[in-house]
Amino acid sequence: MDATLWAHLFDLKLPVLEKVLRPVLVYAFLVGGLRIAGKRELAQLNPFDLIVLLLLSNTVQNAIIGTDDTLKGGLIGATTLLALNWVVVRYLYGHPRVGRLIAGTPAVLIEGGRIHHQSLRRELITLAELRSAAHRQGLASLDLVERAVLEPGGIVSFVAREPTPESVRYTEILRRLDALGRDVAALRR
Repeated sequence: MDATLWAHLFDLKLPVLEKVLRPVLVYAFLVGGLRIAGKRELAQLNPFDLIVLLLLSNTVQNAIIGTDDTLKGGLIGATTLLALNWVVVRYLYGHPRVGRLIAGTPAVLIEGGRIHHQSLRRELITLAELRSAAHRQGLASLDLVERAVLEPGGIVSFVAREPTPESVRYTEILRRLDALGRDVAALRR
């Protein structure tokens, strides 16, 4: 194999320390930026949010790799990101207050079956997006929701309403009437 190929793959164009610092700084910037942008950027993606996230990854690519496009440089950058994330996750696990500061706190969107429109506005979530999230979790309408919370990770958690005793009785009566109707139809035959 040609020696220039190996040189291009493995001879760094930037110092190793710079290859390590670039991903660390970009990581810190993105964590802060996503915290400021809000929880919806993380999971409740509309097409515009998705486009921003895709472009964001492409935009910071050069900030991470600099002028070094060698395999070795890319592996150093990737290893740095993985190691940094490993350290941050373990640190935040042991320090929940810092984790809440960085990730934020949950936002209650529905409580006691009542929609908190102010929370929806603050989190920039439309009723249509909330309905869609409820449908993805098997709830036919927001009327069936007792509580909905936008978690710090961007996921909306739903708690379904418990049926009232009256609705349970009503459902049971309908079930029995259906059974009686089938019995009467069988007797007529």
